[in-house]
Amino acid sequence: MNPVYQPPLPLAGRLAGVDFGTVRVGIAISDPSQTWASPLETYQVRNVDLDTVYFRGLADRESLVGWVVGLPLHTSGQPSKKSNQAIKFGRWIAQATALPVNWIDERFTTAAAREMLNASSMSGKKKKANLDKIAAQVILATYLESDRTHTDPNSALED
Repeated sequence: MNPVYQPPLPLAGRLAGVDFGTVRVGIAISDPSQTWASPLETYQVRNVDLDTVYFRGLADRESLVGWVVGLPLHTSGQPSKKSNQAIKFGRWIAQATALPVNWIDERFTTAAAREMLNASSMSGKKKKANLDKIAAQVILATYLESDRTHTDPNSALED
């Protein structure tokens, strides 16, 4: 896998966190000061044309300044097959929306999202429906809490 370079994301303005999936994409959003992350929605993947319309519309509607895409790595930290898909998706969304993308290690985010949902009083069906956007919230919150001034956004992406 080739290293991927994306410019650093702006330190102010709304960011969207993405829990990438080939069927569903969880989406979370930050406030303009990038202090907190909130789950937004789960998008059902359709086709490239409809997906482009959706993500461009989301970027415009929410006045986004960048994307944070979860990078699914093995527990060892090595890239996985899904990592390549997430990188390809990130490159696509950057091109489709003309916004910068950074990737962040998303190991254990789904487990953290499940824990959060299990602590709630939601029904099992509602928990399942909310899992992807809560995972996106965890991804975005992790990014927002990271030291972005000294972090290479591509450190997880090695040959």
